[in-house]
Amino acid sequence: MNVAITQGLDLTPPPFIDGLDQWSSENGTPGSTTYANVANAAFVPADADFGGCMELIKTQSTQKVRAMVRTPILPGTYLRISARIKALSGNLPSVRAAGYAVKSNNAHVGGLIETGPTVALQSYGEVVEVSAIVGTGNRTGVDMPWGLGPDYGYLGIDLTGANGGVVRIDDIQVEDVTDAFLREMLEWVDVRDFGAIGDGVSDDRAAFVAADQAADGRTIMVSEGHYRIGSSLSLKAPVRFVGTLTMPVAASLALLASFDFPTYADAFGDEEAGFKKALQALFGYTDHNVLDLRGRRVEITAPIRISEIAPDLSTFSNRRILQNGQLNVIEGSAWNDEVVTSQATYAIAQPLQMTNVANIANIPVGAHVTGSGVGREVYVTSKNVGAGTLYLSQPLYGGSGTRNYTFRRYQYVLDFSGMDKLDRFNIANIEALCNGAASFLMLAPQGQMVQIRDSYVVRPKDRAITSIGRGCQDFLIDGCQFLSDEQLTRAQDRKSVVFNANANDVKIRDSRFVRFGTTFVLNGSGHLIVGNHWFQGDEESSGVRVAGLVFTQTNVQSAVTGNYIDNSVIEWTNEHDANPDFGNEYSFGGLTITGNTCVCINVAPWFCWLSIKPYGSGHFIQGLSVANNVFKSLNGPVDRIERVDTSFADLNRARMRNVTFDGNMFNAVNAITQNPVVLEVNQSSAQSVWTVDPSDYLPFAGWARNCQGLVAEGMIRNNAGARVSSMPYVEIEEGSGKTQATINWPEAARGRVQITLRMDTPV
Repeated sequence: MNVAITQGLDLTPPPFIDGLDQWSSENGTPGSTTYANVANAAFVPADADFGGCMELIKTQSTQKVRAMVRTPILPGTYLRISARIKALSGNLPSVRAAGYAVKSNNAHVGGLIETGPTVALQSYGEVVEVSAIVGTGNRTGVDMPWGLGPDYGYLGIDLTGANGGVVRIDDIQVEDVTDAFLREMLEWVDVRDFGAIGDGVSDDRAAFVAADQAADGRTIMVSEGHYRIGSSLSLKAPVRFVGTLTMPVAASLALLASFDFPTYADAFGDEEAGFKKALQALFGYTDHNVLDLRGRRVEITAPIRISEIAPDLSTFSNRRILQNGQLNVIEGSAWNDEVVTSQATYAIAQPLQMTNVANIANIPVGAHVTGSGVGREVYVTSKNVGAGTLYLSQPLYGGSGTRNYTFRRYQYVLDFSGMDKLDRFNIANIEALCNGAASFLMLAPQGQMVQIRDSYVVRPKDRAITSIGRGCQDFLIDGCQFLSDEQLTRAQDRKSVVFNANANDVKIRDSRFVRFGTTFVLNGSGHLIVGNHWFQGDEESSGVRVAGLVFTQTNVQSAVTGNYIDNSVIEWTNEHDANPDFGNEYSFGGLTITGNTCVCINVAPWFCWLSIKPYGSGHFIQGLSVANNVFKSLNGPVDRIERVDTSFADLNRARMRNVTFDGNMFNAVNAITQNPVVLEVNQSSAQSVWTVDPSDYLPFAGWARNCQGLVAEGMIRNNAGARVSSMPYVEIEEGSGKTQATINWPEAARGRVQITLRMDTPV
């Protein structure tokens, strides 16, 4: 680069033959004293060594010779000031190239080096050349690094030392020597050429901005050094880091053409710090929506809380993706749970609040709430310390009262709990190695369409994914594998949970979940659980099996389809209800369980795959389809596939309706559950009342509530063997348990009939 060529700038000062009025004995600025018509200076037209030159008697301690022209000081350029000089008589002075730095308004820019190396004249008549390089960059060989402060310079030389000597000075030269530092053939620009210091103290942001503006398609080179960037910085050009950056926590770095994790790791000289800054940038601007780890592994030593790395970020609703790499947790005290035990008051009139909470300041948002009357996976969504109020993700079933509760805050690799809302954040092709030290992902209190796909979450300590509010609306899990840290723990002793939901329309598809305490705890409705495999077995004989999929509200409007349900229970409760007794609401309904493979091995015979557990009285089933599933027990049969857990209350069997168990296949299951059930009744001796007991078949110990059909198979005969032509009638809900039906004939009869009975009303 040569600005005399590329920009048409005339850098050469006027020759002395054009008049000494164009040369100043001061700084060269307009109005300063010139050498015109002074006693100690004259133009010599024909010197033997110089031709035309200036003859000067040194009369000042620093005798300045400055061209009265403003020479532009352009970012990224370097100018060499050079002069030839010889002593004629008197005291021998010293000489140096020099300049005077100014802004565009001619205001002096102080604090800069404005002189070059000093050369002492040793003898009379000897021609000595002095030079110095001035430029914006602080590079080796630059004598006067001026940075980006000055816009212009008044350039020339100084004579120093003893006065009284007579010298002659050839025409002073100024030329562009930028090529010596930055050749055009190179495809990068160095931030040091634009005034960056790299000492870790000076704010180098302006130099980075200038380098970015000058790059013009080339790469910015951040050469060796430690560069402090005092505020947010956005660079459009590609960047290569040899040196490293330091920035305030709140300041963001947007690398618009180099937005990937390896570049950020290089920028900060630390993978974890670079990852945090890259995440901050991901949520800070719209030029890129993907943070690519490029297959790299990031060592994570402490929870990454988005509220800390991006304190001004409260909501975000644009699609963003974190993809293609590994997050590896390093064990340490930063991952320890925070545990607070405190007394609080709960009132069912305000089902999502706790009031009069003792020690509330120490209870963290996102803490898991446990205690008497608290259902599974209830979390602190927010708090008002001044009012002493906590806000909860779900109501408590235990009724109003003042009780002691435990608040346990798990630590997550990625923690969005400090935000208000996060939409459309995707995690793809990520392996999260939690190493039994950390949980993985905590969602924001509000949000929708967050997704994790094609990823592995390995050995989360407490939770894999946690929702503390309604940030799980439309949450998607697709094609992932979750591996527990409790593989060798008995099923009933495990504490971990893969995922909980408080909102609607969760889709969990084509994923695998291995030996967690509970796999899913789902409130809300509209969920689709499709094509997954979750197993919760252990190595015990006659082992206890616990809930894998838990629905925590009555009307779920959800489908469980095509899954491999391995050694675990689908449990259906209403534990997240402040008024768990049946009232003006939908009761248990809206659930379809279809086409699943359900297996157990080495279990106690009372194990079952489907359990309904009402937490209050008066509930019933008003919509359930269990169809076309396979149920298989290995190493010993089980009694049934379904049951009612009456720990709190039983179901109201008088109100059952729209329940279907049909087309299922049973292996090593003692009772074949069907509804409706078709029974063959054989009566060998003539009786007027035939009793039918379908209780082994009807689900949930249901009553015989409806008869849908009665067909005689062959001739019905009386005691004398004559044909009985009169039609019988059927009475339902017979027997002490209302589980029987009777076929009533007008006379004693014998023969065979097929009867279809139901434990519900079919509409």
